[in-house]
Amino acid sequence: MIEPVEPAWMDGELRLLKEAVARFCEREFAPQMPRWLEQGQVDADAWRLAGEAGLLCASIPEQYGGGGGDFRHEVVIEEELGRAGISGFGNSVHSGIVAHYVLRYGTEEQKQRWLPRMASGELVSAIAMSEPGTGSDLQAIATRAQRTGSNYRLSGQKTFLTNGQQAGLICVVARTDPDAGSRGISLLMVETGGLDENSGFSRGRNLEKIGWKAQDTSEVFFDDCLVPAADLLGEQEGNGFRQLMEQLPQERLIIAVGACVAMEMALKHTLEYVKQRKAFGQRIIDFQNTQFRLAERQTEACIARSFVDDCIVRLREGQLDQTTAAMAKWWTTQKQCEIVDECLQFFGGYGYMMEYPIARLYLDARIQKIYGGSNEIMKLLIAREL
Repeated sequence: MIEPVEPAWMDGELRLLKEAVARFCEREFAPQMPRWLEQGQVDADAWRLAGEAGLLCASIPEQYGGGGGDFRHEVVIEEELGRAGISGFGNSVHSGIVAHYVLRYGTEEQKQRWLPRMASGELVSAIAMSEPGTGSDLQAIATRAQRTGSNYRLSGQKTFLTNGQQAGLICVVARTDPDAGSRGISLLMVETGGLDENSGFSRGRNLEKIGWKAQDTSEVFFDDCLVPAADLLGEQEGNGFRQLMEQLPQERLIIAVGACVAMEMALKHTLEYVKQRKAFGQRIIDFQNTQFRLAERQTEACIARSFVDDCIVRLREGQLDQTTAAMAKWWTTQKQCEIVDECLQFFGGYGYMMEYPIARLYLDARIQKIYGGSNEIMKLLIAREL
């Protein structure tokens, strides 16, 4: 396999982190994956172990318990989790998304209250955007938060929450002014410790998915649930939609990073297989059709990696715009699905067997074109700038 060229943003510190994360995954997480897949979620202890190893909130300043790094550190961690086949640990949502909402928009008190516990793994986080009747169209959300004295009364239903079964802190997208359109949306941080059905909060079942079997994904319900007004993210209502739009480029780039790793791992497993598997008296790699098709797929994976590495540099410099992030998200995830599907074909019937990593890569790929904004929405965002 043609190894990806080391990106320009890589340095000695990040190489050491890469090696440390790879060792951690091999020692602590990989042996647990079969059980996590069976039970439908990672162990709670996995979060604490990851916190102790410095895998959580790596790009959050040290003064808030984080690693003091930047987005590159999150990329390295996410890539090594992917290379190790750890598909159920929702750190990208926890560290790459929710922690940055708190860091960017939270008050000093909120940062001090939540970020250190997130970095240690004591507090697992989730974000509640989607609703049963609302996916990519965030302006159509129905969940309502009504101010009553020193609290909000939160009512509504959210679905598809990554880390939903274990989350102790949920960033909830809610409508605080029903007549203000996108300016009536706010983000409320809901601490779930001590909440139950009597207080208006409940979790649904751990949703059964076709892929990402080791990741807990849930519905949550709010029925006049009292949330302290002090837990509004930031100091003013109505900023939620703007906050979401500002953070979505990073979320979409995280998805693109995962797509690149998946493509590379699919090609790695496939090349190993076709070099030792024989058909009609010769290795599968020796057929010209195999060579041409894998040459095409390898080229696409290299193009994706180059584009995403450039986006990482842009994000770090504060220059990654919505349109470029949308391009990266839709194109890499589309290529991920195409490449994994074609790679699976080379395995024949064995590609359909769960004992082969290519089967799980195939199942895990499909959601990439949906979450973070569907690929159709990404194309609409790009088209607006044409």
